[in-house]
Amino acid sequence: MSATAVARRAQHALGDLPLACGRTLPGAQLSYLTIGELNAQRSNLILVPTSYGARPEDLAWLAGPVLDPERWCIVIAGMFGNGASSSPSHGAMGLAEQGWVVSHRDNVAAQRRLLAEVFGVERLPLIYGWSMGAQQAYQWAVDHPEAVERICCVCGTARTSPHNRLFCLSLRQALTADRHWNGGGFNAPPEQGLRTYALIYSSWAASQPFFRSLAEPVEDHVEQQWLPHYQRHDPRDLIAMLDTWLAHDVASGGDLAASLGRIQARTAVVAGSHDLYFPVDDLAADSAAIPGAELHVLRSELGHRAGNPHSSRAEQQSLRHIVDTLLQQPSHV
Repeated sequence: MSATAVARRAQHALGDLPLACGRTLPGAQLSYLTIGELNAQRSNLILVPTSYGARPEDLAWLAGPVLDPERWCIVIAGMFGNGASSSPSHGAMGLAEQGWVVSHRDNVAAQRRLLAEVFGVERLPLIYGWSMGAQQAYQWAVDHPEAVERICCVCGTARTSPHNRLFCLSLRQALTADRHWNGGGFNAPPEQGLRTYALIYSSWAASQPFFRSLAEPVEDHVEQQWLPHYQRHDPRDLIAMLDTWLAHDVASGGDLAASLGRIQARTAVVAGSHDLYFPVDDLAADSAAIPGAELHVLRSELGHRAGNPHSSRAEQQSLRHIVDTLLQQPSHV
């Protein structure tokens, strides 16, 4: 984060929130982080939805390297299930086994209320999202085209592909196959399930060239660099976020190209050259369906992690250039 930027963490109470799955989330809470100042015209707010497993402070690194906090008011909004906003670990919601599936439409509805009720903002100059954050940016632009001037979607797609769905299902199975799973939660920490989960996640999140470059055995690398990140989460929250990922489809099972064709926002789609979750071809197809969208390919052996804080300074500078160029272009809205 920029040395001069100040991050302010807060919770916004949404009351009882009806969800698309038919459940009502009691006393819903949305966690968010604000970096930078809102101008008098309320016209400089950039929304950053969180990615899988991320809490708002995990994305504060964007302020400075990618997004200018001196010019923009950056609001990082935590999606439901991430352990900071309302999540199964709070006792506020269950899992798909109990009929609970939070959709990105639910996350977007909560974010719209946050922006209107706290900031008085109803139109956004930019939504910037990486991974599941990109999924939410697409959802915003499809459902509320008049409210979004620009989106920058990094390493994420508008619909979870069949191949990506298999990946998510394997992670879910790793956790629910643990002997402590009881059908709706865990009787004890699923240590073996989490280790299997971390092995699967890491093998897809980074590229083959990345693993060839490691000095230590891959088992040690996963144990030291990946497992702790997931152990900090309640495993029920990990499953809830997977269910949101699995359900992601801006077209709700309909014509995806037609849904994307309704987007009015100026759009930058950024693919990672070695991303195994969201390959270049999938992002290129999304980009081609959006009027005037530009496709960029970030050359990186980090794989899916090309857009997160592990990325190199050069990669971050490339992202900054893409964002700055997008913001200089007049909006269609």
